[in-house]
Amino acid sequence: MDVTNKTPDALDLRPWIEEVRALGELVEVDGADWNLELGAISELNVKRARPPALLFDRIPGYADGFRVMTCSTSSPARLSSILRLGHHDTHAGLVQALRGKPRQWQTQAPDYEPVDVGTGPVFENVASGADVNVEAFPAPLWHEKDGGRYIGTGCMVVTRDLDSDWVNVGTYRVMIHDRNHVGLDMIPGKHGAIQYDKHMKAGKPFPVAIVIGCDPLGYLISGIEVPFGMCELNYIGAILQRPVSVVKGQLTGLPIPSGAEIVLEGWAHPGDERIEGPFGEFHGYYPGKPATAPVVTIERVYYRDNPIIMGSPPAKPPNDYSYSKAVMRSALLIDALQAAGVPDVAGVWAHEIGGARMFNVVSIRQRYAGHARQAGHILNQCGVGAYMSRYTIVVDDDIDPSNMQEVMWAVATRSDPELDIDIIKRGMGSKNDPMSIAYPYKAPFNSKAIIDACRPYDFIDEFPEVAEASKELQQATLAKWHHILDK
Repeated sequence: MDVTNKTPDALDLRPWIEEVRALGELVEVDGADWNLELGAISELNVKRARPPALLFDRIPGYADGFRVMTCSTSSPARLSSILRLGHHDTHAGLVQALRGKPRQWQTQAPDYEPVDVGTGPVFENVASGADVNVEAFPAPLWHEKDGGRYIGTGCMVVTRDLDSDWVNVGTYRVMIHDRNHVGLDMIPGKHGAIQYDKHMKAGKPFPVAIVIGCDPLGYLISGIEVPFGMCELNYIGAILQRPVSVVKGQLTGLPIPSGAEIVLEGWAHPGDERIEGPFGEFHGYYPGKPATAPVVTIERVYYRDNPIIMGSPPAKPPNDYSYSKAVMRSALLIDALQAAGVPDVAGVWAHEIGGARMFNVVSIRQRYAGHARQAGHILNQCGVGAYMSRYTIVVDDDIDPSNMQEVMWAVATRSDPELDIDIIKRGMGSKNDPMSIAYPYKAPFNSKAIIDACRPYDFIDEFPEVAEASKELQQATLAKWHHILDK
């Protein structure tokens, strides 16, 4: 694929903000304190039915224009905009539009090498040496029990392999220690951690560039699993259908988006570790105690005029980014079911309440005896779904899998506990599971429940009819009486 004559994309956050403003999905908030208040506002906002994106300014103690953005991915319209999928206003429409896309983007990624453009807005301000001060930016203390102020939540951490030219971009949490030191927490086995371990074993400093704000597509893709050895910037280019515009860090030479808001550049030196955390996780708990983590000594800071921190902290679901995870995993799970030969899948929803992993629902049009159990077991145990999959529920196609009230109504009225719950023992779990403290296992196992909440297939024709208005009558009534029913 020839992409050489396509204009590179700077991953500039600001045009996207204007697009969201035009959609009526942006609320600007003045005067919220970085100390807990900003985080609490964001947390309460994202629990609303249609939470807007929030842009905080005039944060006490900081210059006007030093801003923080949160809740960027929390609606179908904004997420479809970020993923360049056109405009979608429903969960189902967005999941359908996303189906097959990850495979396509992965295939095309090698054709979209980032383009070095030499300079860009990220270099509007450059601080080095004694002028470096990470604390000049309004990094929030998100929650009362956090171990410190986290400047890196919706971030991109750019690193390089020791013995190859592989550049990795991951979303890892970044805690401020002092004006020129930050803690970098990378889970063992993640690509950035693998690169870090290589440098430490060789006794060499590890190059790091932390992108604190850009187009939210950046941190969204940095937080998913792309193949080992592939650069996320290429993958992002495939989504954009044009290469990412980058500049090189003055110290490390690492590629950073030319339109980034703030970039912290420096080195993690062998043996330099400090206590980091605790910080919440996607499932809504603090699963670990404060522990040592690599320290990055920041030697350069680049930032735009009136810079914007992109915030996306984990918390009890729904949290800042749980909706985006739910949509993306739902599309991947539908594709996995289709690839396994399960017919007539009407929809899948990886519920936010389970961190898009622990509570998944599939709706099917039943075609044969055993169809429901087949769909449930494959959804629970396929490559995309097996990790931490605690509950899988199968419902008929008259049930919206994303509507918890409908799902639990089906469980309550169409399942029998003795007949319709299958248990898988010693399935794939995680040490990050809050229940792991109670398990008898040495390895990270957990049991799994598959609940068949479909009408019993052998009595499907005799099963009682549902007492409600037809879908067609509901839609016609909503259209005619929207001035009453939309209130």
